Amino acid sequence: MPDDAEIPIRLASFDQYRSLLFSVAYRMLGSVVDAEDMLQETFIRWQQAPDVEIRSPRAFLVTIISRLCINQLQSARVQREEYVGQWLPEPVITGPGSDPLEIIRVDESLSMAFLVMLERLTAIERAVFLLREVFDYEYSEIAAVLGQSEANCRQILSRAKQHVSAIRPRFKTSSQKNSDLLERFLKATSDGDMEGLVALLSSDVVLHSDGGGKAIAVPNLIQGADNVARGIFGGLQKIVPNNLVRRVMELNGELGVVSYFHGKPHSVLTLGAGEGRIHAIYILTNPEKLAHLPGLPAPPN
Repeated sequence: MPDDAEIPIRLASFDQYRSLLFSVAYRMLGSVVDAEDMLQETFIRWQQAPDVEIRSPRAFLVTIISRLCINQLQSARVQREEYVGQWLPEPVITGPGSDPLEIIRVDESLSMAFLVMLERLTAIERAVFLLREVFDYEYSEIAAVLGQSEANCRQILSRAKQHVSAIRPRFKTSSQKNSDLLERFLKATSDGDMEGLVALLSSDVVLHSDGGGKAIAVPNLIQGADNVARGIFGGLQKIVPNNLVRRVMELNGELGVVSYFHGKPHSVLTLGAGEGRIHAIYILTNPEKLAHLPGLPAPPN
């Protein structure tokens, strides 16, 4: 245990790397609540660790939270196998004035599409993939964090890349094009324009919907432009309350829509786009995964 004089120094060091730690944990777990729990547990272990064990505060803290997240993911696998319907990550607001814990690296790796893609990886594959591909760690650093050899980390990364290469988007769409697609999508769905909606969708578009058994959602993936359009108009729209209030805002680094019912978040919608078309639609209605979002903001000026 550190002495009394050391405690303020420990607090300052933890605060310095807090955003990094949360950023790692959220990408690992896809859950704000779980990431915050891992952050709290990391803080406790950081406060209790003897000085002799700490050569680099950053390395020590990243090691703790990475290993905690691996253990959490391995136990979460069972929970997700029992999850009702599809599982999607918890969304985070990343626009101006948002916290969540001042997340760093707001980029592709924070997008819903990227986080869903990570679900194909084992816990250890996900850790290696994120530390190397997103946070630019050297293999020697990753090996130390995970207690693996450098050669083994290289093999794990190679295997992880093979698992995700088939579904990783090959083409990126500019922010302006994403904004235009979202605006046209909202207009088509509001106007009941089936033909207009289909025109926005890629032929292999996929609709993901997560209600967690606690809210209405489509239980299985819907694929193909015609099927997705029919699913939206024939299913989801019929169960949406009439007096929802929509707000377009930045979610996971991309524009999306939060719908509010009586001032509380009711659903979140984000799109995955490439080559000027929508290739994935993510709709989250599980109230437990929306509970961390703030209430209805004031209307834009």
